[in-house]
Amino acid sequence: MLKQGLFALALLASTAASAVTIAWTDWTTAGVASAGGTIAAPGGSIDVVYSGPYSFVQTGCGTAYWNPGTYNGAFNKPPSCDIVALGSGGTKTIAFDKPVTDPYMALMSWNNNTVVFSADIEVVSNGSGYWGSGTPIVNANDDGFFGQGEVHAIIKFAGTFTSISFTDTSENWHGFTIGVADVAAPPIPEPATWTMLLLSLGLLAAASRRRSADLR
Repeated sequence: MLKQGLFALALLASTAASAVTIAWTDWTTAGVASAGGTIAAPGGSIDVVYSGPYSFVQTGCGTAYWNPGTYNGAFNKPPSCDIVALGSGGTKTIAFDKPVTDPYMALMSWNNNTVVFSADIEVVSNGSGYWGSGTPIVNANDDGFFGQGEVHAIIKFAGTFTSISFTDTSENWHGFTIGVADVAAPPIPEPATWTMLLLSLGLLAAASRRRSADLR
């Protein structure tokens, strides 16, 4: 009975766990070798500035490159149109107006591209996207990857940053956007879940009383 109660409590914890979503950048401006936007983060708005060459920037209209595919896994996709598309290789920088912890980067069509970041990365999901599918081959230093095929993915940078730099290689274009995690409030358990919780607590209490009686 004790094991059953513990199992039920573990099941309840898993069903009521906090859901993680990502607040992505709303790109609003595009200048000469720069673009700007904001992230509506849970702790307040964060200003984002991209510095470096680009092919084009979509600021809320145009082709919905992020919509199709399964590259996002368990993470929500970026807004349907906002994207910074890179063509020329070289060093780029993404700067934040305040420290950002564990930011995410969505990748679009990084086809046979080699990229190295200023921080270690974790590939949290990848799969098919607008232009097909591919695999990010992470390098030995865990700070970059080679795009084997049409890579569509989401990566995570572990740590706290005011800027992230990276160096990529040239191609027709490959796109990205940046975001931060928003931990949502735990969902309210359904009546059946409350019943399971109460039953589990009862089983645990009965088992505790029985152990106490056996020790006398």
